[in-house]
Amino acid sequence: MVRSSRQALGDPNVQHVKTTADSISRIKQVFPLHPIGAVAAMLARRAAKGGKPVVYIAETGRRRQDILELANLLAEPGTIAEFAAPDGLPGDGLPVSAAIAGNRMAVLRWLLDRRERPSVVVTTPAALIRLVPPRSIWTDRHLEIRVGETLDTDRLATRLRGLGYWQDERVDEAGEFACGGKVVEIFPAAAPRPCRVEHEEGVVTSIRSYDAASQRSVAETDCLIVDPASEFVTLGDDRRADADEDDHDHDHDHDGDDGEGSRTHEFLCRHYDACETLFDYLPEAEVIVERNADLRADEIFKALGGLDRDSSTGRAVGADHLRPEDWDGIVADRLAALVDKVEADHSVPDFALETQPYRAFAAFAASRLEDGHRIVISGSDGKALTAAKRKASRLLDRDVTDAATWRDVLDAEPSSVLAFEAPIVEGFVVPEGRITVVSLHDLEGEISSPLSNERTAGFTAPVDTVFIGDRVVHIDHGVAILEGLATIGTDETSAGAEEALVLRFGKDETLLVPLSDIGAIWRYGGPSSEVTLDTLKGQSWAKRRNAVFEAISSTAEGMVRRLKEKASAKAAVLKPDRVSFERFCARFAYDLTPDQSRAASEVLADLSSGRPMDRLVCGDVGYGKTEVAFRAAAAAVFSGKQVAIIAPTTVLAQQHYREFVKRFTPQDIEVVRLSRLVDKDEAAAANKALKNGTAKIVVGTHAILGKEIGFKNLALVVIDEEQRFGSQHKAGMRALAEGLHVLAMTATPIPRTLEAGFVGLSDLSIIATPPVRRSPVRTEIGPFEDEAVRKALSAEYARGGQSFVVCPRIEDLESMAAKLAELSPDQSVVTLHGRMKPDEVEDSMLAFANGQYDILLATTIVESGLDVANANTMIVCHADRFGLAELHQLRGRVGRGVSRGHVLLTTEAGEEIGEEAGKRLRALVEFDTLGSGFDIAARDLDLRGTGDLLGDEQAGHLQTIGVALYRKTLERAIEVAKGNPQSDDVRPVISVGRALSIPADYVTEADMRIEIANLLEHVQSASELDDLHAEIEDRFGPMPEGLETSFALARLRLRCSELGVAKFDLGPKAIALSFTPSTLESLELSKLGEEDGIKRSKQRLLFERRKGEGTAPMAEAQDVLDQLERLLHAPG
Repeated sequence: MVRSSRQALGDPNVQHVKTTADSISRIKQVFPLHPIGAVAAMLARRAAKGGKPVVYIAETGRRRQDILELANLLAEPGTIAEFAAPDGLPGDGLPVSAAIAGNRMAVLRWLLDRRERPSVVVTTPAALIRLVPPRSIWTDRHLEIRVGETLDTDRLATRLRGLGYWQDERVDEAGEFACGGKVVEIFPAAAPRPCRVEHEEGVVTSIRSYDAASQRSVAETDCLIVDPASEFVTLGDDRRADADEDDHDHDHDHDGDDGEGSRTHEFLCRHYDACETLFDYLPEAEVIVERNADLRADEIFKALGGLDRDSSTGRAVGADHLRPEDWDGIVADRLAALVDKVEADHSVPDFALETQPYRAFAAFAASRLEDGHRIVISGSDGKALTAAKRKASRLLDRDVTDAATWRDVLDAEPSSVLAFEAPIVEGFVVPEGRITVVSLHDLEGEISSPLSNERTAGFTAPVDTVFIGDRVVHIDHGVAILEGLATIGTDETSAGAEEALVLRFGKDETLLVPLSDIGAIWRYGGPSSEVTLDTLKGQSWAKRRNAVFEAISSTAEGMVRRLKEKASAKAAVLKPDRVSFERFCARFAYDLTPDQSRAASEVLADLSSGRPMDRLVCGDVGYGKTEVAFRAAAAAVFSGKQVAIIAPTTVLAQQHYREFVKRFTPQDIEVVRLSRLVDKDEAAAANKALKNGTAKIVVGTHAILGKEIGFKNLALVVIDEEQRFGSQHKAGMRALAEGLHVLAMTATPIPRTLEAGFVGLSDLSIIATPPVRRSPVRTEIGPFEDEAVRKALSAEYARGGQSFVVCPRIEDLESMAAKLAELSPDQSVVTLHGRMKPDEVEDSMLAFANGQYDILLATTIVESGLDVANANTMIVCHADRFGLAELHQLRGRVGRGVSRGHVLLTTEAGEEIGEEAGKRLRALVEFDTLGSGFDIAARDLDLRGTGDLLGDEQAGHLQTIGVALYRKTLERAIEVAKGNPQSDDVRPVISVGRALSIPADYVTEADMRIEIANLLEHVQSASELDDLHAEIEDRFGPMPEGLETSFALARLRLRCSELGVAKFDLGPKAIALSFTPSTLESLELSKLGEEDGIKRSKQRLLFERRKGEGTAPMAEAQDVLDQLERLLHAPG
């Protein structure tokens, strides 16, 4: 046990980690460091053997993850655990994220269960150096909820808050919960998915996990275990938990939108009387340590030793961490084995590089089989694995047996050949078990799927849902503000009670719009500070709206002409040599995600179509767009053509140049560069090589557009960060050659480009799969205060990292450099901006990337192109002066390695920022999840508007009617211009004496009731309606009668639309149907077949209602539509 009063790490006489050479020299057992599979197999074997538990100390978090993912494939379930490192900065006083805290706390609880505890714990020095809560807290400090047991939701909420959970209206992040109606939603901090606990009369009836993005259920279970979401669990009784709630809420507000844990500036050893280490939970454990893990620990201790005391408590900020001598004792006393480089080779050859990979494999396997080895072919692509089995069986003249688990491999006969479906990327050898694993990647160079449990996020066009507080557009009355919901009608009225949207117009005029009429309301979006609210009187709005609609029709006609021109244009057919292309792809060292694979396939299809490609690949920072560009370039090069790669900055161009040289040079493809970093002689040589065709690829900035630059057979232009180029530059790029293929790439497309993709002017590919093991960047907003900046920079320095400080103007850099020297005198600073000489830019950039400086002080020149995995903190000065996309790109510079990134968006202290700037900053904090670049572009579409897609003339038109109505009107106009009127686009009017009802006690959140009404309004098919019904019941429980009736109304509207009914009016004696103009043109209602109870005219049909009681009105309405359908399809 470690007492909180121990010596501070900041004291100068503290000795850092002693060398463990003496302990290591006594170790007789040494395991190979590479490949990863050999390490994983060793841990699986140790886990199966039992005996003393093992703590495996990996050097880095990346190594820990790689080993764990394979070890869990090979070991028996429940035998290997991960003990994660905090994702915050050392000494920052902030709790770790809920997901990391959940992992750590769940493992600690697990280790106390001697009957079921894991045999192996895989961790890192950073995870072990941070202390943990004492074992004494674990009495009743987790929850188990079971089907059939009683449930008190008030008491449950109190207990969850005591375990560090946040109460929220929508549960989609670890550590959140919500109690509403008959469903409790909880996202256990240690679980991969949130769960819904459905209860009836105080008894749990079901427990279902669900997808956080779609909110749809995934699987059912009988028991839900909820571990703490914070290391700071409440220690007292329930009254103490209630008292803590106020602090909890206050801290949540203090943290902005961080949404993580409570007690934002508390230390573990102040919260508990004493803290412990992982080894207090596992006193008998043996340690297996990687060679450089002790060096990594030494770096952490040195960094912690340089931190100051916390100004509010006087306590050393390293007080929640082990002392160096404690670390030495732990490792030396328990050290059982070392993982290091060994002479024996535990890897397998890279057969994919051979001319005949399978024949090379067969020769290798034959020799191994003679020695009694089991040969295991492994991969996650079932079809590819089946094909590999057939080839191996034929070449080795042996049967290949399927192995469902690693246990089947271990139990197989010597000299047998097996196929094991698993995402193993790199083959390995297990000498002790005489097992040789060969992966599909070893054989074919293709990696079928990532070793990641990250789901693919969904990207869609910006939704038209409106929220309370939004500026909205009423189709008949103009621009207003949605102020909330109000109840209209009573239970005694024929329609029953219904909620209405409260719209406030100019001059404080108010209009109540029933939720059933939400189709008349559109989100305004756009720069709302520039719009004036309309008034309810007068014709001003109608005139402006009609003028805009006419202009949009004209715009649509021009867009359709462009689409037709595009369809008829010709371009070179690029079909690369198959062997060369596959060999190039085989050199990709990482997993090709499903989205990458889809985007690459779409690009290759475009290139081989014979029409000019015009495709935008949209994927967030670091999501693998460059690999798509590599494959597009390879397709062109191996088809005998040239490629130009154009980047907006010299920094990014230089980075791309190095990457393209690395990938293409091994296949004898010459790559040249052109930018202001290139001297005249090199530029002249590059131009000559491009003109005579010896250079196949050029990478550069807009210098490639120079008049003196020529090409022999340019076929493809790749535009990276397309949002950074102006329209003239992009036009110049497209004009470099006739029939040019164009591939544009971006993380945050400009609104005009995004809208062009939505309406079909350009093709759009989305890469939405997050990078493996990358964490969201913590983003905060605040005034520029010396202490906050000093602490952020010092904390990053303490964990051995580097920082960015970004200013909007070059003129600000000198004064900021002086400020940094004052705040962080021990940290070295290098400056970077666009007016520096080219060689100075490159020298500064590379020096920072190589770790020679601690802080890079720069302008937005670092917005793209600088990839420094060790730089994970960024201070943005005067953040309100930057655009939303710029801020997102800047944020993408940090958090690119294993450590979590931290961005502090600062504004001038004491100054208020404008409304639009505030919205931009809040949007960046709101969209802080992985893959949010597309969402940010969509929000930018709202904040800035699209502009006119064919010019700037109609920017004012968009400002008049708002983004959502503009987009919808444009889409309709395009269909009309194409000759597809879409059934007059008339929304059927349904009058059946029933109101749209979403009870507040069923869906408590007002914005959610508005969203459901909006979804009901815009549903396009019966299947969509069924899906929505299932989703709502899945989320909120069995649907009340009023909402069921609302769904019946929506179903009625859909059928009316299909049958061309413009108005459905259910009266006391008859049901009247009126029809759309196009339906009336195609039908002669008076000549329809005779049927009793129907009166006909030229304009409508009247159906007599049934006499007597007992027939439900909605059922009768559907029967009438059934009759109509029979009439319309009757023969003759």
